[in-house]
Amino acid sequence: MAFLGVEQSLSGRTWVGPSADMARTAEALAQQTALPQPVCQILARAGIDANAAQDYLAPTLRDLMPDPRSLRDMEQAATRVLHAISSRERIAIFADYDVDGGSSAALLVTWLRDLGRSATLYVPDRIDEGYGPNDAAMAALARDHDLIICVDCGTLSHDPIAAAKGADVVVLDHHLGLETLPSAHSVVNPNRQDEDGTLAHLCAAAVVFLMLVEAGRQMREVGKKGPDLMALLDLVALATVADVAPLVGVNRAFVRQGLTVMARRSRPGLVALADVAGMDTAPTPYHLGYMLGPRINAGGRIGQADLGARLLSTDDPHEAAALAERLNTLNSERRDIEASVRAAALSQSEERGQDGALAWASGPGWHPGVVGIVASRLKEATNRPSIVIGVEDGIGKGSGRSVSGIDLGAPIQRLASEGLLIKGGGHKMAAGLTVEEDKIEAAMARLSDLLARQGADALGPADLRLSGALMPDAATVHLLEQIDSAGPFGAGAPAPRYAFAAMQISYAKRVGESHLKLSFGARGGSRIDAIAFGAFDGPLGPALMDHGGAAFHLAGRLEVNSFRGKASVQLRLEDAAPA
Repeated sequence: MAFLGVEQSLSGRTWVGPSADMARTAEALAQQTALPQPVCQILARAGIDANAAQDYLAPTLRDLMPDPRSLRDMEQAATRVLHAISSRERIAIFADYDVDGGSSAALLVTWLRDLGRSATLYVPDRIDEGYGPNDAAMAALARDHDLIICVDCGTLSHDPIAAAKGADVVVLDHHLGLETLPSAHSVVNPNRQDEDGTLAHLCAAAVVFLMLVEAGRQMREVGKKGPDLMALLDLVALATVADVAPLVGVNRAFVRQGLTVMARRSRPGLVALADVAGMDTAPTPYHLGYMLGPRINAGGRIGQADLGARLLSTDDPHEAAALAERLNTLNSERRDIEASVRAAALSQSEERGQDGALAWASGPGWHPGVVGIVASRLKEATNRPSIVIGVEDGIGKGSGRSVSGIDLGAPIQRLASEGLLIKGGGHKMAAGLTVEEDKIEAAMARLSDLLARQGADALGPADLRLSGALMPDAATVHLLEQIDSAGPFGAGAPAPRYAFAAMQISYAKRVGESHLKLSFGARGGSRIDAIAFGAFDGPLGPALMDHGGAAFHLAGRLEVNSFRGKASVQLRLEDAAPA
């Protein structure tokens, strides 16, 4: 039965509340632990029993940290890196151009600097070189370096790694591997075919961090002290959230403790970026994913590819300020480019039909730096795996995003092995591809068929899943602090959503081009402010703006809004329905 009887909301979704079994489990947890009901709802959803509740609410690395040596090649990778340091070998770091790659590179640069060593940083140009190592770059680096460390890339780079003659290559990655590995000195990757998948949820920066933990252990075994690794957790948290890694297991501890480190404002690059982004509160996963991450990515998308990694690794506040300003400007330009490509892609996808297993679009001149973001928007609009491809000189470069329960990376790899793609790879939720223009239609048809076998064509509009209903009087800052104790929230651990039933709207105002601000409450009771981003891109904004005194059920996520030193509760409104 639909929650509050909402079978079709203003956005066309069915509201789904907790099942009867889930509600009973949460009620039992509340009785056993004396924790607030909303917190127990989150614990019940995560499958946490009363005995494990306190450990879950206070995740620590000590309890959740895996043994780095549980990953294949880890011990030999750390040994090789330490040998390069002790022998004063020349080291190069080849990093991907996104947040995960930049954070991974910054982890190594900072760690090496603390040991009195430096490294050459190389980040490929997205347009000229594409993702991952290439033959020319690796051969050039090998001529001048003894060790090349590939981070957030390299698992599929058989030929480029073979081209690195005269240098050892260590790969620290998390992208899906093939049955055969490149001829590197070591390939550390929880998504190798011969791994058991226990740590498949780690991003590349987490893999790099585990290598540094192993290196620290080896240093202690010979009586040496390594750098403070806990101070590096801000970079691991940033990468984990920005790369949409699921916040389960050790990832929860990485993010929880990394946010604490970030709040100390000790990393010049993150301080400068937070300031230009207008962050005026303690960092949260939202800040990492939606304010810091896009700005760091902007360099790799439409600017100089290494800007993000340089920002995250610099120890000079003046350089950090200049880099942050540059990235902030690039991010504004990126938004403008993205808007035009998004409009064209959505229009094309609608014309093609959005009831199949795959939503996709392609166009000439679409900037390869924004196709991934647009693919995310297309996925959100259709609740389908989505691919967006920009074509230039007969070659299409595309990016894809998937929905929960549908693996996109493996089918993309299969298309590459079948010759429909020039190359392609990724992981379950995101993938990239390069394809000849005259093969795009055939490749997308084949991909749609493979995704249909996983049930992607049977997906309907995404239901809005709600944790329960609240009254405005109950939505206090103290309650939100208690709910946050069950976080962090993000991929794999969504923040709870609540419905407010039969609310009266007392104030509604359009903000900017498409946003809506409003205030609501029950008759005679307290009121809550709300913000609905993009409300006027669909029916939500007009319906609530012209409410005419009618009552509405309102749903979304609660957050603390700080203004002039005063904290209050705000609803980030996602959906509504006539009461």
